[in-house]
Amino acid sequence: MTYIPNAERYSRMQYRRCGKSGVMLPLLSLGLWHNFGDQTPFATQQAMLRTAFDNGITHFDLANNYGPPDGEAERNFGRHMDADWKPHRDELFLSTKAGYGMWAGPYGDHGSRKYLIASIDQSLKRMHVDYVDVFYHHRPDPDTPIEETMGALDQIVRSGKALYAGISNYGPEQTKRAVDELKRLGTPCLIHQPRYSMLDRHIEQGTTRVLREEGVGCIVFQPLAGGLLTGKYLNGIPEDSRMAKDGRYLKPASLTEETLGKLRALKEIADARGQKLHQMALQWVLRDEVITSALIGASRPEQILDNLEILNAPPLTEEELQKIDAIIGA
Repeated sequence: MTYIPNAERYSRMQYRRCGKSGVMLPLLSLGLWHNFGDQTPFATQQAMLRTAFDNGITHFDLANNYGPPDGEAERNFGRHMDADWKPHRDELFLSTKAGYGMWAGPYGDHGSRKYLIASIDQSLKRMHVDYVDVFYHHRPDPDTPIEETMGALDQIVRSGKALYAGISNYGPEQTKRAVDELKRLGTPCLIHQPRYSMLDRHIEQGTTRVLREEGVGCIVFQPLAGGLLTGKYLNGIPEDSRMAKDGRYLKPASLTEETLGKLRALKEIADARGQKLHQMALQWVLRDEVITSALIGASRPEQILDNLEILNAPPLTEEELQKIDAIIGA
């Protein structure tokens, strides 16, 4: 059946300007990291993408190595593009990345011009699109001159394979160097994608200052600390949870008594607000407008709708923010 998007979708979402650019991104964007590989039925993936777009989520975020296996999220997205999204391509903001190991040998990892340009060509073929809206270098590479890496991003944009350049996982000094080099080349850095949550505030130690000063947007991943801030681990490790099934990114050792104490105290604040813990956690990362958007992951459409409830919630008060700071540490 032909997909017809909800006519009210843009009235359901709030959008923020991405730095000093002309791009507006939804407060919540959909990451296709874990649940768009072979383990998730195509119909479930389709339902999640449609639910997101029907509620104004226009930004879908991928990377060359998303799956599992590597590349499978992009391949599956290519199938979704053919099935649903070609008529709506100009309403979508698509991103992908390269920087981690993707294929064997010295040219399938890190930050060389050779790797990045080969990777964007492969990604476009898998995704069944002519271009992406933003292409990121996925992580800094200390062994490749930043001039080469940023020069590759500049070339990719000038070739029309991406409209904008971005960086991910860069620290404050690395961010400043990358932004300066892209500015010199004439292809401004649109956006930075770092990890950020109530339990991981490292970007506040310089990165957000650089982004604010340079007018670069910011979209954060893991705003729920890999699932810790969902509240599902407060009473143990559920058998169907990511921690139980795949300990690569969220390990049982992270459930320390100190962390559990923080989570319980945070849940009390959320309960008093009439919210779920994860909803308050999303509002918290978006409290500063230097953060353009927060990436959410989902395994079913209902989770997306649940996260979207933050759009109808009152802002965090100064008193609530102070209580949260006292719990998690400024």
